[in-house]
Amino acid sequence: MSNFGSFVLNKSQAKIIKMIKIKPILLSLLIILLNTSMASEKNKDLNKEADRIHKRILSIDSHTDTPMRLMEKGFDIDKRHDPYNDNSKVDFPRMREGCLDAAFFAVFTSQGKRTPEAFAKIKERADLIIDSIYSVLNKYPGEAGLAVTPKNAYQLKRHGKLSIFIGMENGYPIGKNPDLIKEYWGKGVRYITLCHTKNNDICDSSTDTAEFNGLSEFGKNVVLVMNKTGMMIDVSHVSDKSFYDVLTLTKAPVIASHSCARAMCNNPRNMTDDMLKALAKNGGVIQMCILSDYVKSPDPNPSRDSARAALRNKYHNFDNLTGDEMKKARDESRTVDKLFPQKLATVGDVVNHIDHIVKVAGIDHVGIGTDFDGGGGVTGCFDASEMKNITVELLKRGYSESDIRKIWGGNLMRVMNKVQKVANKLDPPCHCN
Repeated sequence: MSNFGSFVLNKSQAKIIKMIKIKPILLSLLIILLNTSMASEKNKDLNKEADRIHKRILSIDSHTDTPMRLMEKGFDIDKRHDPYNDNSKVDFPRMREGCLDAAFFAVFTSQGKRTPEAFAKIKERADLIIDSIYSVLNKYPGEAGLAVTPKNAYQLKRHGKLSIFIGMENGYPIGKNPDLIKEYWGKGVRYITLCHTKNNDICDSSTDTAEFNGLSEFGKNVVLVMNKTGMMIDVSHVSDKSFYDVLTLTKAPVIASHSCARAMCNNPRNMTDDMLKALAKNGGVIQMCILSDYVKSPDPNPSRDSARAALRNKYHNFDNLTGDEMKKARDESRTVDKLFPQKLATVGDVVNHIDHIVKVAGIDHVGIGTDFDGGGGVTGCFDASEMKNITVELLKRGYSESDIRKIWGGNLMRVMNKVQKVANKLDPPCHCN
């Protein structure tokens, strides 16, 4: 290497420069052009390598809130949408552009009253959301199929189709009836996030005041029933004490479908290093979330915070809105974003979290769960079309294809298979005539 002023050249560049006489300022400009050209070629090579890898692996996003879009009139998941116009983050064309093979569509319900009447109403809502997912798959059978096992997803990829898994965000629709876990399993749901931003009858939330000091007695039973059913237990959103209570009881590995590392961003939704180590010991996996506020502490923005608080108040914290109401709320949210834009975290920040999780928990215990259509999106990976940029960043940092295969779905599918094996041992299937 040779030094020319503040610039560093490789041997071939230095040789070229020495062969010609050139003024210092022109020399500086030439060096910048040479380095820019080399960086551009390197990025092209990394993109090509990322393409090759994605052809050989199964890539999975473990958490999207896209079903909320499906509930809106006029939304067509088979058409490409512009995230900067309608804030939509996932559709079939963009999944293919971003080399995303599979996604868990979340059956999300906001926490409400805990009464028999409220439980009946929220179950209707959850069933309606599940029906919307099936409607889309029935409408576009050539594009995507339902996956309920890892094997399904690998088969669908071989046939050139996308895979849609179903998860449930918030155990609220279970109410106080653990038998509903098996019913949702029968409808294709493969994980349940025990709670959301408020406590429910299962456990305390990470963003609410303590009610049970972890799992409730009912919640302890829910954990065991989920184990027997083969339903993955999702610990994203739960309080720290709830998390440790789950690990004490569960017979199977658990997942955090969309969480980050608290050491990198001090948010109660994220997991401490001790939690990451405990998750690894359990055999589970944390799926790295790319909702910017969980990736990097946001810069102060009082005007934006005030406007968004007013919006939440107007729409009752977005609690179980109809499709039309949700569309209006999204339109007004986009207006707020345009008036008071947020400085987003970057793909580099996301991979900083992955680096940290790998260092603390190991390469076998990290994956990706974007929270697209629920607030997820960072600069460089703002929607599903840019998912491959995470792979490019991983390659820049020296991750191998084997590592990337694990991060993009291998770890999650391992856990999913293990959960089913545990269920088969706890509650062997009947082979009666």
